Amino acid sequence: MKQHLAHWILALGAALPLAGVAQVPVRPAADQEALLTSADPVLRANKRLVYDFWREVFEAGHVALAEKYVAESYVQHNPNVPTGRAAMVGFVQGRNPAPKPVEERIKAPLVSIVAERDMVILSFVREYAEPKDPNRKYTTTWFDMFRIENGKIAEHWDSAVKPANP
Repeated sequence: MKQHLAHWILALGAALPLAGVAQVPVRPAADQEALLTSADPVLRANKRLVYDFWREVFEAGHVALAEKYVAESYVQHNPNVPTGRAAMVGFVQGRNPAPKPVEERIKAPLVSIVAERDMVILSFVREYAEPKDPNRKYTTTWFDMFRIENGKIAEHWDSAVKPANP
């Protein structure tokens, strides 16, 4: 018993120094179309709604299509963007003053699309500089969650925070 415990302690001691550098990098999905499938037709439609909104409006900046995807009473939980479809349109126009061609796939490194009840979650790879060594990078995951109501995006959450120096 003592020998077994000693082996366990040695193994744990050897692994602990690696715990801080053992992150597995986040990788995007290779097949975005596969992420849009669901046996439930409502969940499949909700996934497609959010996916197409992201490609056409958010990434490509075609804000004229916002009414097709987003409820006028759209509720925003990102602390940097006011509530309402008009405010969301203004935010997107600020990022994309001139619309770009719509891509067939989401350009951002999409990891997954999850749909349950009236919610759809997109998760993306995010890459940042290591705080202790800005020449090195690490990955993490960013989430955007949407609530669908009457076939339109009615509410949005993400992990955004207010900037320290706006």
